[in-house]
Amino acid sequence: MTSEDTLLKCLPPSAQHSLVIFVILVPAALCSAVEVNCSEPDQPSLLKALTPVFNLSAIRPVMNMSTRTNVSTYFILYGILGVDEKSQLLITYIWLDYWWMNEFLIWDPVQCGTDRISLPRDKFWVPDIVINEFMDENTAPSVPYVYVFSNGMVHDAQPVKVVSSCNLDIYTFPFDIQNCTLSFSSYIHLVVDIKILLGKSAENITNFSKRVMTTMGEWELLDISAHTFSQGFVDGQQVDQLAFHIRVRRRATLYVVNLLIPSCFLITVDLFSFLLPPQTVDRSSFKMTLILGYTVFLLIMNDLLPITGNSIPLINVFFSLCLALMVASLLETILITNLLSGSTNFSPIPRWIQVFVLQILGYLVCLPMKTQESSGIGSADMKRSDAVAQTKADEEPPEMGTAAESKALRELRSLGRDLRAIRLRVEQQLGVSKSTEEWIQCRLPKVKPSKVLFIFISVLMCAPCSGIMLNCSKPDTPSLLEALRPVFNLSAIRPVTNMSTPTTVDIEFILFGILGVDEKAQVLTTFIKQSLKWRNEFVEWDPEQCGSSWITIPRKLLWIPDVVINEFMGKNSAPFVPYSYLFSDGSVIDKQPVRLVSSCSLNIYNFPFDIQNCTLSFNSYLHRVRAVQIDQALSSEEIFRYSKKAMKTMGEWELVGLTAEKKELPAGDGEPYQEIRFFVSVRRRATLYVVNLLIPSCFLITVDLFSFLLPPKSVNRSLFKMTLILGYTVFLLLMNDLLPVSGNTIPLMNVFLSLCLAMMMASLVETILITNLLCGSAHYSPVPRWVRVLVLHVLGRLVWLPPKPRHPEDTVIRNPAAHEMKVSSLAAEDSDGPEQKGPLDNAKALQELRSLGKDVQALQLEVERQLDGSQGSEEWIQVGFIIDRLLFGLYILFVSVSFITIALIWINSYNTS
Repeated sequence: MTSEDTLLKCLPPSAQHSLVIFVILVPAALCSAVEVNCSEPDQPSLLKALTPVFNLSAIRPVMNMSTRTNVSTYFILYGILGVDEKSQLLITYIWLDYWWMNEFLIWDPVQCGTDRISLPRDKFWVPDIVINEFMDENTAPSVPYVYVFSNGMVHDAQPVKVVSSCNLDIYTFPFDIQNCTLSFSSYIHLVVDIKILLGKSAENITNFSKRVMTTMGEWELLDISAHTFSQGFVDGQQVDQLAFHIRVRRRATLYVVNLLIPSCFLITVDLFSFLLPPQTVDRSSFKMTLILGYTVFLLIMNDLLPITGNSIPLINVFFSLCLALMVASLLETILITNLLSGSTNFSPIPRWIQVFVLQILGYLVCLPMKTQESSGIGSADMKRSDAVAQTKADEEPPEMGTAAESKALRELRSLGRDLRAIRLRVEQQLGVSKSTEEWIQCRLPKVKPSKVLFIFISVLMCAPCSGIMLNCSKPDTPSLLEALRPVFNLSAIRPVTNMSTPTTVDIEFILFGILGVDEKAQVLTTFIKQSLKWRNEFVEWDPEQCGSSWITIPRKLLWIPDVVINEFMGKNSAPFVPYSYLFSDGSVIDKQPVRLVSSCSLNIYNFPFDIQNCTLSFNSYLHRVRAVQIDQALSSEEIFRYSKKAMKTMGEWELVGLTAEKKELPAGDGEPYQEIRFFVSVRRRATLYVVNLLIPSCFLITVDLFSFLLPPKSVNRSLFKMTLILGYTVFLLLMNDLLPVSGNTIPLMNVFLSLCLAMMMASLVETILITNLLCGSAHYSPVPRWVRVLVLHVLGRLVWLPPKPRHPEDTVIRNPAAHEMKVSSLAAEDSDGPEQKGPLDNAKALQELRSLGKDVQALQLEVERQLDGSQGSEEWIQVGFIIDRLLFGLYILFVSVSFITIALIWINSYNTS
């Protein structure tokens, strides 16, 4: 192994690469480099010798303008600070290194005493390398020095806090991998001037970044790759670019533990709630409380969820699905509760339902139809047995016993009939009739624990011509710079030889990103690349005499037009570009990025289906039309097309249109000035708001609608509705950050949400009134005749609840006087009979039987009163049911009309915007 190889191997990797760069770049420039001579081998002598070079810092450090400056670029990723999904921004912290050759800086290390020296950056030409995706200013500490080597190499290193645009795809959140790009290029220089090279291999950058990275937060660096390419412009010129592709992965443990697992727990509880018997447990209130708990859980975990407008994360779909399943199970419970509690008032079950549900579906879910023998004694069976018993009693020959035995037998038969009537009435109210059992049989079956486990596992799987000619002494850049010195001294005045000649400024821009909208402040934040072109009549040179047809010089050395954007409401925090292009014919091209915070009259009435039309007005702030004239370099169609192609952020807003118009407007002094207005139309992506706001609101209003099916006598419907309103307010609190804040108008979305809340409150008040009417009717006076006619007969038939017919026997049995008459007549009959001639024990038994019969009849009367109430109470209950159903129909009508009207307003506004 040679000594050179040994030396190269002993150097650190960065020094090895620097040495390779020296070997590659230095020979190409040594033949034309200017050597610096030092009087003594110390730093003051070297600084004095370098002083003439400091005067050349305004130009690119090459002797011949056709010589390209190669800039070796690399960085170390020191930290991943965060991701803003809504603005589509990646925030990183990098250590950035540039290496390039300065042909004006060559000295003998032995003569000057050192081979390197650190000097202030502002004394040298520095390449205007920018990161194209950079959307904000660098807030990292400033490093004022650069290293200069004896062979002319310059090393510039600085920390950069990069806020870069990145097209984030969070569909698979929290298991997402993001691919972000940092594109390094010269903002003003073309590929013929500056060539960007990769200073280190991408593998070396990745490994070193992983070693030094200090942030061990949410994101993990996977790898960094790089490639170089050239990007063409409209005029055919190209800019060299070096793109680094950074792949980062989100650590998902936090989200799995705090989001996914609790959601699975809650949906499992909802699944197991089907095991609660709906006849004895208020399952609907349990499920409503569970939904309330789930919305509170989402409120607590809201900060963990990403906010974006271009796509919906799959985890949001998962949460919406969980909520939808809970709402569906709640609606099912409401229907089943209504079926179980109101089956006694239903007509007999139709034949087709018996066949399809009881026989087919019943066997399918392992709940076959109950046989007649096992269904208990129903009312028909009881009536049959009564008829048979009565027939047998009639067919029996008259007994030959004593009169006391005959009277005792009559009393026992009367007592048996009363007991059977009481039993029949109680069983009818408890729902043990045959038709009730069949309707109950049609409900969803009970699920065995093994089936619950199986279902749970299954769910989880799822110019003018008069220029001043400049003369150059030599065809090199120092001579051209020296010839331009008089022009630099004239930078304070407008560059025309005749003050009556106006300066025409051509304007173009590319909309690079829409960063966000502040509805409250009425501000639109965008990132544009602005380009101005004008002619400097003080500049003109012969390209052959001066060695080049163009030169890049600092912007501060030239006159710059005072073109402003009238709507600009803040400071430009985009990276600063110090150079402008100056051509031999006097044309000047000035390009710079602008982070534009502009005022915009935002109309959010149609939120989230709104289209905003904002204006960017370009004009000279001070100069009038006779001094500065403004024109478009590109048509509005070309600007729109290039903007759509170059757009980096794919966040909440989408560019849908761009037009322009040119106007002459009067100024305060009466002179007109020119202005170009660009009208930018952006549309909000509404998917996020539809999924997170509209659909859940519709779910909850549907639950409130179906809650009218809960029987108010057997279920505490008012408590259910109060829990629903509480859950809705928690939901609104959860989604508060999604709603726009504005003072000039109220969004239709807010009206929609307020309408939903108002309807829930109205239904709660209605439920309270109906509950009071049903439960307190026993203490009311009889129903007035006009109420009976209007409500029971007219409105009752309108809502398919006609008044119930009263049977004569029911009238008799409900009349206490009739009951007393029956008892007294029976006693009189007994007293008028022949005297009892049997033993004394038989007479006492007969007396006890009569007493027992009176008690049983009194018990029957009390049962009838407790189960049916008085005639007036029944009528008030019927009035309550009719009013409840009428208000239910009006509620459905109002909800339908309101929602359709709001939807039509949204659609019409969306189509006409």
